[in-house]
Amino acid sequence: MQKRRKPEPIQLNPIPDGNTINGSGATETNLEALQKKLEELELDEQQRKRLEAFLTQKQKVGELKDDDFEKICELGAGNGGVVFKVSHRPSGLIMARKLIHLEIKPAIRNQIIRELQVLHECNSPYIVGFYGAFYSDGEISICMEHMDGGSLDQSLKKAGKIPEQILGKVSIAVIKGLSYLREKHKIMHRAYGPDSRPPMAIFELLDYIVNEPPPKLPAVFSSEFQDFVNKCLIKNPAERADLKQLMVHPFIKNSEAEEVDFAGWLCTTIGLSQPLTPTHGTTM
Repeated sequence: MQKRRKPEPIQLNPIPDGNTINGSGATETNLEALQKKLEELELDEQQRKRLEAFLTQKQKVGELKDDDFEKICELGAGNGGVVFKVSHRPSGLIMARKLIHLEIKPAIRNQIIRELQVLHECNSPYIVGFYGAFYSDGEISICMEHMDGGSLDQSLKKAGKIPEQILGKVSIAVIKGLSYLREKHKIMHRAYGPDSRPPMAIFELLDYIVNEPPPKLPAVFSSEFQDFVNKCLIKNPAERADLKQLMVHPFIKNSEAEEVDFAGWLCTTIGLSQPLTPTHGTTM
């Protein structure tokens, strides 16, 4: 087996004018510690450059303030709040700004803001980048990296169905993202699932989950993919596959070895301009 080449270290250059980084008061020492952490991640060249570019841009942001944003359009809305595509005037960056209206005591509000700061430490090519959070006029703003490829839900609506090869790359990204959060930050992410409304009422759905067997994929999918989904849907948590087991599942191993122009498929599906060079990973 060919020995894996050690990736080049990610270069993080401090801002020369002494501005604080992301409003968090980070210093050059913080950058050195962050660079050391990032070098521990197994990144390919494309992932390394993408993460390096994001972190370099993030240093330009400084303290986030409501007056510094210009609304471009709405990206989506739900029970948790509304998300806008915005321009951050001081840095010139395009961001996704989620607004959450909260009528709570100042102490609880400040606690939420403090807890959100842990997202500054979540730096992975499989996690959407975090610029910062702040409170203004009864709303908490969470400012994230804007993903011009949209959401998987939007791609599904456009395509009608998603090819298994694409789902393989998505599955790899989801598992690696969840593993990173759990192993590096002790965070268990629970808010993943479909955006569409269920075809039955909530109590009917709960009864179905408890008393009916888990759904199965049709035979048009590969046996490896069918088995992968089956292992994810086992009702007994003691028997259900965990992240480490899923990562070595044959479906995931086959998907890792398979070259797929994910960005090309995505651009064709949602009508974006094609990238200059083909990419073979998830960029959503």
